[in-house]
Amino acid sequence: MSWRRILLWLLLAVPTALMLRQYASGEALAMHMYHPSGETALRLMLLAMLVGPMTDIFGPNRFLRGWMAIRRNLGVAAFCYGALHLAFYFIDMGALAYVIDELPLPSIWTGWLSFAFMLAAASISTDRAMRRLGRSWKRIQQGVYPAYLLACIHWWLLDRDAGPALVHLAPLLIVWTLRLDLRRIRKHRNREQTA
Repeated sequence: MSWRRILLWLLLAVPTALMLRQYASGEALAMHMYHPSGETALRLMLLAMLVGPMTDIFGPNRFLRGWMAIRRNLGVAAFCYGALHLAFYFIDMGALAYVIDELPLPSIWTGWLSFAFMLAAASISTDRAMRRLGRSWKRIQQGVYPAYLLACIHWWLLDRDAGPALVHLAPLLIVWTLRLDLRRIRKHRNREQTA
């Protein structure tokens, strides 16, 4: 592992260290860690998902190539923060029976389903898995899209306020819309050139 990758993971671990310090020192209860762990997971997922469409829109450049090079790390880190979010949930609930009792709630099962999609993508986030799975690898990795949407719905239902979830969803909707428009324009130009 290169020193740059080590530095990246040290930076990605800083919020974890801060949350664990707060919890261990008694400054915060497990329930107070829901928001920071969940938001960090969502923001890292967003960063991992934005770079692909942005490269399509703006074309490859040094900045986007560097961002693309760490995309998988951002996705795995997002999963780790999702796991931390889940760990705080288990600590706060105190017993498995209480966790099971809450499963039928839409605000809860959306979070579980999001985590399941993230787990599937994170479990094959290695070069070896990419080689072994071939084309199937990309299909499984695309599970991050429903994972992200479900995480936003989970947040919205828990907070009963769509605002924060929509703020996190908006950048993706914007770049996807721009990418679709750009593809339509390119197809139209290609048709004109071949006509």
